[in-house]
Amino acid sequence: MVTVGELLSLVLVSALWGCTNPLLKRGTEGIEHVTRTSRASQLLAEAKFLLLNLKYLVPFLLNQSGSLVYYYTLSTTELSLAVPVANSLTFLFTLLTGKVLGEEFGGKQAVVGMFLTMAGITLCVISSIDDTDGGRPNATQPVH
Repeated sequence: MVTVGELLSLVLVSALWGCTNPLLKRGTEGIEHVTRTSRASQLLAEAKFLLLNLKYLVPFLLNQSGSLVYYYTLSTTELSLAVPVANSLTFLFTLLTGKVLGEEFGGKQAVVGMFLTMAGITLCVISSIDDTDGGRPNATQPVH
């Protein structure tokens, strides 16, 4: 059975991942101007650019904290619920945050996709809630 705490953890994970995606994209602007002669020096210069860039580093650290919460939540939540809920809500948070930041939204198709995603998440959550009346057997209860 899924608990409110587990659902809130999955929403937190999705918010941390989804809201930081557009910010990470913005934080990497300008990396294409970093050029070096060898592959090794190019890699080091790009790493330096990212690590010293607060517009990238702060969202990156928030994103990684979402991963920590996700792995902790996986230890207590059904995998068949955690993965689709976290990934689907991440998509929604990414779209909404991008819209707030002025990015192209995707029009009517994006809105339909968001509603379908929410319907799917709702079905996943409903199916993970145990039958509490005890009157009907479920897949985990033997029939006598």
